[in-house]
Amino acid sequence: MTLKTFHFAGVASMNITQGVPRVKEIINASRNISTPIITAELQQPESQEFARKVKARIERTTLGEVTTYIEEVYLPNECCLLIRLDTERIRLLSLEVNVESIVYSICTSKLKLKPANVHIVSSSCIKVTPAARGAWLNLWLQQTARQLPSVLLKGLAKVPRAVIAADTHGAVTRYKLCVEGDGLRDVMATYGVNGNKTTSNNILEVYQTLGIEAAKSTIISEIQAVMEGHGMSVDRRHVQLLAGQMTARGEVLGITRYGLAKMKDSVLNLASVSACDECEICRNKFEIATFEDGGERWRRKMALL
Repeated sequence: MTLKTFHFAGVASMNITQGVPRVKEIINASRNISTPIITAELQQPESQEFARKVKARIERTTLGEVTTYIEEVYLPNECCLLIRLDTERIRLLSLEVNVESIVYSICTSKLKLKPANVHIVSSSCIKVTPAARGAWLNLWLQQTARQLPSVLLKGLAKVPRAVIAADTHGAVTRYKLCVEGDGLRDVMATYGVNGNKTTSNNILEVYQTLGIEAAKSTIISEIQAVMEGHGMSVDRRHVQLLAGQMTARGEVLGITRYGLAKMKDSVLNLASVSACDECEICRNKFEIATFEDGGERWRRKMALL
């Protein structure tokens, strides 16, 4: 196994960490992994057009990606910002947006623009006017023009990119989505995604979304995938033992200093000790015996004096 390597996940434009760094992430139960990937199965895997529509619903799309220009307009009677939409690009990306939904996204963004200040000029043009006039009007137009391209129009905020992967091994080509980023719960809830077959390589996110048993299965499958990718064969029972130890206490604990401290109750230690430290009866008996022995020694010492 090499120290650092990357594996192309079905497409040449997306890669995931493999080798020793990936095994270290799994065993340590890292919260922030280097390349979080969500594999989303589709409800219609044979349709490429359907895959494009679902991709547009998941991938983050901002206003700056679908506009031709955002310019400042100064007229004798008014000053405003003019937004020209690129309708051809919106059609090619299969985005389910129109000028009304774009105006709604602008009004509900962090820019705090009121609906009375955002006007629809045509199907591809939007005008934004300032709320008040004053000495800071020019500065307001410049700041708003810089902030408008970052307004979220479609998709999930935590997903910067999604790629369509084609599986050509069978008789019929099947398509799926490789989503880069976090947000497993939101991806599974997206219309068109088969949530029963959607997986993620982030162990802690799977635990928070689907529970401890799903996290245990993910640990087993991820370790075996890394080993098989390098031509190494590991008995599944060894991996199951490791995954069971990491998830035995109902949460995912890494094989680290803090994780091992929470795994202090070993099964072998509990089986080899007659008195359990957690048992209230055994603790009370020990305290009573200690008190009685101490009192007897004290009485003997006073008698000698």
